[in-house]
Amino acid sequence: MSITIRVAEREDCPRLLELIHELALYEKAPQEVTVTIAEFEDAGFGENKVWKAFVAEDNNRIVGFALYYVRYSTWKGCRLYLEDFIVTEECRGKGVGKLLFETVIQETKDKNYSGMVWQVLDWNEPAINFYNKYAAHLEAGWLNASLSKEQILK
Repeated sequence: MSITIRVAEREDCPRLLELIHELALYEKAPQEVTVTIAEFEDAGFGENKVWKAFVAEDNNRIVGFALYYVRYSTWKGCRLYLEDFIVTEECRGKGVGKLLFETVIQETKDKNYSGMVWQVLDWNEPAINFYNKYAAHLEAGWLNASLSKEQILK
């Protein structure tokens, strides 16, 4: 493998969306991916960009990515939020995730953010083991909350 890490480009969006579907399937929630390619591209490369990403390529094929945005914590200040982090199944355990994750850590340092946050499912042992290698603090006691677009429109 010859892995290259680079900043995502608009042309990468179809492949990123494929990997998002792969991640949703792995997380047992494929029906939850409702974003269209147009919405996804616009959010990353349109007039009001909200996300950025790094991609991992092997022989010009994207085999993983880390998508993030900046969030603001009233307690901690600006923090990088890692929304999606995936490496294709056939490339796991080969150092691709390490390269991507450390690129995101470096971005956090370069931007002088107060930290980096993300979520991991409590049953995802491979991911938890990966994050433990970095001595990541895994918080207990927080529940995710959300309102769908349909709920907001009511």
